Amino acid sequence: MVEDGRTVLSSVVASQIETHQRYGGVVPELASREHMRAITPVVAEAMERAGCAWPDLAGVACTYGPGLLGSLLVGVTYAKAICMAHGLPLLAVNHLEGHIHAVMLEHPETALPALALIVSGGHTHLYHIRGDFEYELISRTRDDAAGEAYDKVAKLLGFPYPGGPILDRLAPYGNPHGVRFTRAHMKGNALDFSFSGLKTAVLRWTEANPMAEEIAVRRRITNASVDEWLEVTPKTTLDLIASFQQTVIDELLSRIEKLSEEHPVESVIITGGVACNAGLRQAAARSRIGIPIYFPTPGLSTDNAAMIGAAAYRKLVRGEVAGMDLRPKASLAL
Repeated sequence: MVEDGRTVLSSVVASQIETHQRYGGVVPELASREHMRAITPVVAEAMERAGCAWPDLAGVACTYGPGLLGSLLVGVTYAKAICMAHGLPLLAVNHLEGHIHAVMLEHPETALPALALIVSGGHTHLYHIRGDFEYELISRTRDDAAGEAYDKVAKLLGFPYPGGPILDRLAPYGNPHGVRFTRAHMKGNALDFSFSGLKTAVLRWTEANPMAEEIAVRRRITNASVDEWLEVTPKTTLDLIASFQQTVIDELLSRIEKLSEEHPVESVIITGGVACNAGLRQAAARSRIGIPIYFPTPGLSTDNAAMIGAAAYRKLVRGEVAGMDLRPKASLAL
């Protein structure tokens, strides 16, 4: 629940990590089923925490893309039902714009024009945001998203899903220059990202080194502290993890550094699930980017409804109301 696009009255998130953990990644059919199971109690709890009743609402927002079609369909259909039952306007929000407004919620001082890096398990997009909130896509990944590469490398090394946060916690214990990875050189748009080759390079490294036993040990562990992971992860593997993370961070920040010099922008936004990454946050603070850099707090970095409500407020003010014929779009562009 969001008031005036600025104040979070309540934010309730239903995690599906335990559901997908046994499969090593998100299973679309299970994701939509879990959405159906959770959406009614989540909405009820959000209303209760905010102290709101249906007549108090000015509108209902939903994400209609991009994302998994089945999960999007659950949210869109539920929002339509509420709007029809209570005579409320329906507000359709792009998921990527929601991530940008997660920063605006907590940092209203963020100045436009700005560069916005949306980096998560499903997206690695870099946008130029003009002062009237018009978005120009500058670059994107051509294969794996950064968060997806993290989780795939973690799975390859024997860590459970989601493995990205585990790699981030272990990276400080390794040498970020211990394993040399070749940076991707993109044809066409040189600012595009590619993480598939980096993931393959990690695979080749594991094949060339005796790691089968340690990987097997880690695969038998589901939950562990950093100290417990360190006990089953040799220094050479920690160097591999640290070097992988450093390469990903360099890829992300090098684009921003270059573009901040070429575009007349006032600030930088880094958002999405990978914005939780401590290594990325620390590197951004040390970078040569000479303008303010804003991250959302971890709770608003990963997917949440508050950011969608914040993005919807501007649509409500402008009268951009969606019709009951609204359909989800898995590959919706911003």
